[in-house]
Amino acid sequence: MTGSARRRTGDSRYGGRVPLVAAAVCPHPPLLVPEVAGSAAPELDDLRAACDTAVRRLLATDPDIVVLLGTGPVTGPIRTPASGSLQPWGVDLDVPLMPGQLDRGAVLPLSLTIGAWLLARHDTRPQVTAVQVAADAGPAELAALADEVGAAGDRVASLVLGDGSACRGEKAPGYDDARALPYDQGVAAALADADLDALLDLDPVVSTELKAAGRAPWQVLAGAARAAGGGWRGELLHDSAPYGVAYFVASWERV
Repeated sequence: MTGSARRRTGDSRYGGRVPLVAAAVCPHPPLLVPEVAGSAAPELDDLRAACDTAVRRLLATDPDIVVLLGTGPVTGPIRTPASGSLQPWGVDLDVPLMPGQLDRGAVLPLSLTIGAWLLARHDTRPQVTAVQVAADAGPAELAALADEVGAAGDRVASLVLGDGSACRGEKAPGYDDARALPYDQGVAAALADADLDALLDLDPVVSTELKAAGRAPWQVLAGAARAAGGGWRGELLHDSAPYGVAYFVASWERV
C-alpha cells in the first residue's frame, strides 16, 4: 500500500468513533472441517483449537457486528442472506452466514464459508456481515474496503481469513520456493506484534508468486486497525505448515 493510501486510511475517524475493537486471524483450508478431512481430521486438531480460541476471544469483546473478511472473486460486501457449500470438497454441507436463515441466498467463497463455519461453533452470535476482497486488489481498493470494515458498526470485530504461502516443500501446492519460509516468518511476526506497517508492506507480486491467499485480507485488517487509532496488542496462537501451506491464527485487541 502506498504512503498516500495509508495516510488516507489512517486519517479516517468516522465522526470520532473507534469502530474496530478486535480481530481474529484464521486460515481457511477445507480440511479444517472434520467432515471434509475424514480420517485425517485429528491432524488439524491443534489448528481447530487455536481458531476456536481466537474466535472466542473475538466474541468476548462484545461487538455489535462481526465482519467476515476473506478473499473472493471480486472486492466488496456480500448481500445477505448468504451461504457457502462444501460440496466441491466432497461433503454435502451448506454453511449459512447466519443461523436460521430461510434460504441460501448469495454464494460465499471458500474463505468466508470457513469463517461462517468457525463462527457457528460458538453460541454467542452477534450480527454478521461478509466482505470479500479480490486477491489482486490494489492499494485504492484495500483502503476503501478498510473504511467499509471500520464503518460497519459502533463496535466492530473482524474475523479475517487467509492462508500464508503455499510453497513450503516439494509436496506443497506451489512446489518448493526458498522465499516462502522467510515470507511466512515475517507474516507470523507481524501478526504476533500487530505490526501494521509490516503487513501493509507485504509485496503483492511476491505474495501472488508464493500463493499467499491472506495478503489482501491482512492488509485490509491493517488499514482498518490504523483507522481505528490507538495501540493494538497481538498474540500468535498457531503457526504451522502441515501440507506445505502456512496456517496462522492470531488474536488482536485494541489497547
